[in-house]
Amino acid sequence: MTSSNDDARPRITGAQIIIQALKDNGVEHIFGIPGGAVLPIYDELFQQDDITHVLVRHEQGAGHAAEGYARSTGKAGVMLVTSGPGVTNAVTPLQNAIMDSVPIICLCGQVPTNLIGTDGFQECDAVGITRSCTKHNFLVSDVSQLATVIHKAFKIAMSGRPGPVLIDLPKDVQFALGSYTAPEAVGVVENRQRSHFPGSKEIEAAVALMATARKPVIYTGGGIINSGPEASKLLRELVALTGFPITSTLMGLGAYPASGPNWLKMAGLHGSYEANMAMHDCDVMVSIGARFDDRVTARVDRFSPHSRKIHIDVDTSSFNKNVPVDIAIQGDAGKVLADLVRQWRARAAWTDKTRLVEWWEKIASWRARNSLSYAMSDDVIMPQYAIERLYELTKDRDTFITTEVGQHQMWAAQHYGIEEPNRWMTSGGSGTMGYGLPAALGVQIAHPNSLVIDIAGDASVQMTMKEMSAAVQHNAPIKIFILNNAYMGMVRQLQHVSDVYRRSRSYSETVPDFMKLADAYGVHGIRCEKPDELDGAIMEMIDAKGPVIFDCRVAQLENCLPMIRPGGAHNDMLLPDDVDKGASGYNPSDHAFL
Repeated sequence: MTSSNDDARPRITGAQIIIQALKDNGVEHIFGIPGGAVLPIYDELFQQDDITHVLVRHEQGAGHAAEGYARSTGKAGVMLVTSGPGVTNAVTPLQNAIMDSVPIICLCGQVPTNLIGTDGFQECDAVGITRSCTKHNFLVSDVSQLATVIHKAFKIAMSGRPGPVLIDLPKDVQFALGSYTAPEAVGVVENRQRSHFPGSKEIEAAVALMATARKPVIYTGGGIINSGPEASKLLRELVALTGFPITSTLMGLGAYPASGPNWLKMAGLHGSYEANMAMHDCDVMVSIGARFDDRVTARVDRFSPHSRKIHIDVDTSSFNKNVPVDIAIQGDAGKVLADLVRQWRARAAWTDKTRLVEWWEKIASWRARNSLSYAMSDDVIMPQYAIERLYELTKDRDTFITTEVGQHQMWAAQHYGIEEPNRWMTSGGSGTMGYGLPAALGVQIAHPNSLVIDIAGDASVQMTMKEMSAAVQHNAPIKIFILNNAYMGMVRQLQHVSDVYRRSRSYSETVPDFMKLADAYGVHGIRCEKPDELDGAIMEMIDAKGPVIFDCRVAQLENCLPMIRPGGAHNDMLLPDDVDKGASGYNPSDHAFL
């Protein structure tokens, strides 16, 4: 297949066009695995030095690594996979990325155009399969459109609400000769959503409503992070000006510092008592870059029943989707925050915070419940204590945290204080077990001199443990900090709080010996079982020059609390002192590692 564009531009192969387009879009790293349908691209990668290819061990790992890269840098991550199973293995990270608004580009091989629809070897309908888990996808059947499609893909992935874009690349198009089109020749990608403009009536209405609030709360999400570091600075300025308390979703951690005086900690299913009670009792809620998902709202019919709600989001489809709101403002979080700050400053009389005294006194009483407390032990490591010690020993370093999914993820969100944006990488909307290790690989590739720690669970980390081999190959000194309780802990906990407590298939009878696994991968292995040995073991992990697998043996049956009761609203929470101590509080016979 050749281009119909008969101009003076030099003619190069489709594979060369792909590499040039990636370079022109600022790509420095690609995560992938070669296969027959993408060999022309790999041959071009071999002949250049500007783009580094990171060879992973599974396409799921490529996608999560690209996600970690994107979340920690603010740039689009890129993955490269072959046709057929290469594409189907990429579906999980694509779904994860669409749920969490992560910009990644998935380049996938396809059989030659004349074989599409014939059930050829390693053929699949990549566009059809990924239509629901991508922001947009393309099948390129003409080499003359190839460069334009790639440039558009990057614009789509990064504009508005970010997300994944897939480009399906038939093998004959990679071989075909065509002309290259530079990025500047591609116009602005049409955005069907109206743009926010400064000084809008919605902004004025929002500021007026905020000025009358006596029990306000600011509730932020991942949209603040996606907007860039300036949005986080403006958020902190708005909080300081208004004196409002602030909470966040799991994906929004770091936009406001965990050490900040107005911080209520995370809200939602495993949020703090003070955050959830403030969300329930507030009279004005200012939601910025959050989508009112079920992990935060709990029972929608009883969600924040007395508040008027301001919803700021770049995606208009989020408005009134889950929760009715009073004022909807479409726009980039940073731009809207700049307007809010400007208008608030222009009305100096409205900055009087005395009307909030009673509200802060009420919040202080909720904080006094100490909802993140736990029973300490001298005999066994409590998982919360492990996270607290990890935080204390790494908080002053250049640290990035990724997580797997499960109890350890929630404990990390509760007890590891995130101070800055883009330092916390986790799977939120999709809840993808196996995310953390390859995400850590992507973060480490982007930040080679930083300390990158994956806070993991023994069940979740096994799903993508193979990527330790990729970390070794590419000299990525990631630290895998495993809270090993031999259970799929969150599953076991949900079974515990159900009406009939049965631990159905949630116990792992054959947890691997992680020390031997570390030795097999050629990385440093550490095992710790005693609280008084934990600090020394963590320092050993930090000081290790290469990758580390840290087997932290923790109390087996500890529950992650607080927790909104099943079917409950924000003010119906299960707190640590509400739970049967024989199953959840410290009891040596219950917590000893088997």
